[in-house]
Parts: sequence; C-alpha cells; structure tokens
Amino acid sequence: MTLPGLWHRHIEAGDLASHVYNAWLAQLIEKGQAPGLYFSTQWNNILFDVALAKLGNWFGFLVAEKIAVLCCVLIFFWGVFSLIAAIAGRAPWVLLPAIAMVAYGFVFNMGFFNYYLSIALASFALAFLWRGSSRDQLLAALFLPFVLLAHPLGFLWLIGTAFYKFLITRLRHPARFLLPVIAIGLVGTLSWYLARHPKYQADWPSQPFFLFNGADQLVLYSNRYIVLAVVAFLLVAIFAVTGLFWQGRELTDRKNFWLALEFYLVSLAVTSLLPQNLRPTPDGAWIGLLVARLTIVSAIFGLCVIGTLPPKKWLFAGWAC
Repeated sequence: MTLPGLWHRHIEAGDLASHVYNAWLAQLIEKGQAPGLYFSTQWNNILFDVALAKLGNWFGFLVAEKIAVLCCVLIFFWGVFSLIAAIAGRAPWVLLPAIAMVAYGFVFNMGFFNYYLSIALASFALAFLWRGSSRDQLLAALFLPFVLLAHPLGFLWLIGTAFYKFLITRLRHPARFLLPVIAIGLVGTLSWYLARHPKYQADWPSQPFFLFNGADQLVLYSNRYIVLAVVAFLLVAIFAVTGLFWQGRELTDRKNFWLALEFYLVSLAVTSLLPQNLRPTPDGAWIGLLVARLTIVSAIFGLCVIGTLPPKKWLFAGWAC
C-alpha cells in the first residue's frame, strides 16, 4: 500500500505542496524567524497540518511529507477495510485492490489530506458503531474529536450515518421506508434554497448526476481514466447482479446487503443534489469541489454493498487487472 508513495522524490498530490509550505511557515513562526506572521485559532481542518509540522520538526520536511501521507493512506485503507468487514461480517480480502484504488483516487491526488484523513478516521468509528457493543461505542466516541480536527465534512458524515442507522433500528414499518425519502427530501430542500438565493454563490456540477457514482474517484489526469472508471463500475454492477440473483442463497445476511445498498443510493442522491462549489458568506472562504469530494463516500458504500455478497476469486482478479 505504501509503495506508490515512495516512487518519487516528492509526492505529487495537489494541495500537498501548500500543506508542506504552511508547515514550514509554522516552523519559522515558532522560531521567531517570520516577522509579521502569527498563528490563528482554528478547531477543524488542521489535523494533517499539525502532524506534518511536528514530523517536520523531527525529521525534516522531505521525510515528514512521506511519513504523513503514507500514514494517511494506511489509515484510510484499513478504516474502509474495517467498515466493510463490520457491515459484511467477514474480512473483505477480495476487495483489497479496489480499496487501494479508492485510497489513491481523486481525493488523494487533489491533496485534500485533512478531508481524506477525516473520512478515514470516520470509517474506523463507523466500523466500531456498527458492531454495537458498549465497548465499541466508547471506542467510536474516542475518534470524534480527531475526525472533527481533520475536517468537518468527515465529522458530518460520521454523525449523519450513525444517526441514520440509529433511526433504522428504532423505526417500524412503514416509517422505516420513509427514512431515505426524508433524508433525500431534506437535502433537496437545501438545494432548492441555495439555488434561489444568489448570495450563497453556489456553482452546480455541469455533468449528469449519474457520473458521480463513486467510480469517478478513479478519473484523474485525463479522459483515459474514464475508461477505467466505467470498467470498474461495470465490474461492480455485474458482480452485484450475479451475486444477488445467482448466489443469493449464499448470503449470510440479506439485511446488511439491503442496508448497505440503501446507504449507497442515498449517498448517490445526496451528492446529485448538492452544489459543486459553495460560498456561505460573501467574505467567507469557498467550499470547493464539494460533490467531487463526497463521491468518495459513495465509493466506500459501494464497496460495502459488494462486500456483503459471497466473495469470488474472479472479482479479486478483475480488480487486480
């Protein structure tokens, strides 16, 4: 998993260079070598930067960059692995290449490492929550401050998914079936409100919504990667259909399959309704590439869906190719 991060002298990943630059500036400020610069108080979107700054003090930034990034990759990989295992009830070994592809996908290549780390830690927390024991719930709670320090979007995903699952276990029919409708309706209402109030400066995706299905995380440097994304999506779709209709009797827990599928479809619907870029206040910062970031959640839930199906060696071979 860490080998791709060791191929180059410097890891090429979008905003990573600015993270290293900011950590270097922080080092100068601490030493009093940057007159006029100072630290401002911030309680989120900082975990990766703090780790990078500390590692830079210890090892120098050339080494710190690799340590910080590769630790994020490992946390993400095993966080998603743990979440799939918790939902499927078994270790998803056949999905190792797929998880690795998502780990080195769009969010990684854009260098959104605070967001990337927040999703990784949130995956671990959700894995503990899914298991449901009091001890697991306590362990999940310990992740909360770190997820928030990393990025608020990961924190919202964690809280929203945990609350959604809590409601599923408490609601009875037919209210249970109204839950995804309500969730999508709330986001749809927010979308409608933002579209009719120009002061929020919302930009909407120009591509059709069905392209933001999680496989878009594999579209990186050119249109050639669209072919890879399409093949990957078709592989998942074929496996899901054959697994459900021809191997359905081997399913150990149909309930978790349908629940994972529900999470995926709700995630797909939510991302299709949100703006790509949003500026909540005229003098505030932009929330950029919102949809492009959130499709990594769709990718994770998509892997959870096929993780609940009977594992087959041909799927591993397909992903490896």
